[in-house]
Formats: sequence, structure tokens, C-alpha cells
Amino acid sequence: MTDWGPVFVAVVLFIILTPGLLIQIPGRNRVVEFGNFQTSGVSIVVHSIIYFALICIFLLAIQIHMYVGS
Repeated sequence: MTDWGPVFVAVVLFIILTPGLLIQIPGRNRVVEFGNFQTSGVSIVVHSIIYFALICIFLLAIQIHMYVGS
């Protein structure tokens, strides 16, 4: 059996936290902008820190596991 939990969590968080796709923190004109499909260097750094924090919480603290048997 293989553990697909970390892969699933990483892919979902990557899609959700892609800067400019759903949300951008900080935005170009406001602090938070939704769905503007633009990004900046500061936004990439902020989203990377949030991604790292959430992936650590989900994988290390909560220990999410999804097993697929063959």
C-alpha cells in the first residue's frame, strides 16, 4: 500500500495558493485581491511562506494519510 496523503495535500494546496489564481496577498492595488491573474515577487514570497506553514501543519502535526491498496 502506498501513502498518497502527502501528494494529495501538496497538490491541493499548490492549486489553491497559486498567487493570482484565486487570491493574491499582497495585491497590486489592495492588500488582498481576488482572481486578478497577476503576481509579484512579494506575493510569491508570501504565498510560499503560507504554503510551507500549511504543509507542515497538515503533514507533520495532523499526519494526513491516504492509503491505496493494489
